[in-house]
Amino acid sequence: MRRFGALVRACHPEPTVAVTLFATALAVSVGRTASGVVLVAAAVLTGQLSVGWSNDFLDRRRDETGGRSEKPIVGGGLAPGLVARGAGCALLACVPLSFASGWPAGAVHLVAVASAWAYNLGLKATPLSVLPYAVSFGLLPTFVVLGLPGHPLPPWWLPLAGALLGCGAHFANTLPDLATDARTGVRGLPQRVGATGARWAAVLLLVAGSVVALLGPAGVSVWRLVVLVAVAALTVAFGLWPDDRQAFRVAMAIAAVDVAVVVISGTRLR
Repeated sequence: MRRFGALVRACHPEPTVAVTLFATALAVSVGRTASGVVLVAAAVLTGQLSVGWSNDFLDRRRDETGGRSEKPIVGGGLAPGLVARGAGCALLACVPLSFASGWPAGAVHLVAVASAWAYNLGLKATPLSVLPYAVSFGLLPTFVVLGLPGHPLPPWWLPLAGALLGCGAHFANTLPDLATDARTGVRGLPQRVGATGARWAAVLLLVAGSVVALLGPAGVSVWRLVVLVAVAALTVAFGLWPDDRQAFRVAMAIAAVDVAVVVISGTRLR
């Protein structure tokens, strides 16, 4: 049980669960059948598990150098080989589960997963570190909609909102680890712009993503403006708050509000 718990922690459970729930909610809202919703959830979950486990496996040396004792491989005694096998098995399962939604949708989802793997394999340490987040989060809702009969494309605003929110989450996610990244040689875009630049880049991208998600599908309405003002206020408060440890959770909460509004309001997504 101890090893199982460590393996769960190594998959980055919070973003894994959050992204899977977002995709599942979108699948319900676009009218996927019950089996289609299950297939979306399974494909996204296995893809996220492969990304999370590969991240911890590939970063184990950096985590040791940076003293990241909270990481299961570094401080929890979790065998690297077990994590690598978990990532490989999850990736193998992701392929047929993705194509179960049709060839166009499956190909799009696998490109999204490959983009996330590219981040783990080296792009995270380059000025292009934000690119995989834009690609993967932009393609995720595209995968959900393409799985419908006839393989329709999503409305323009849906992948754009996903890409902007994903980029904002990238900047927010790096904030607690900037000092460790400096010691271990990770020089992605957030590290290059510094703590203040990364914090306000996250704020601007999250607000922009919320504007597109809340106003893009239906134009201006009073209640959408109220939600947008509340989300923007929360985001700016995060920008002013000096504690960066909860930054990624704030980004996920903002994305959750945006997804919830889109789903609950019955927005037409195809």
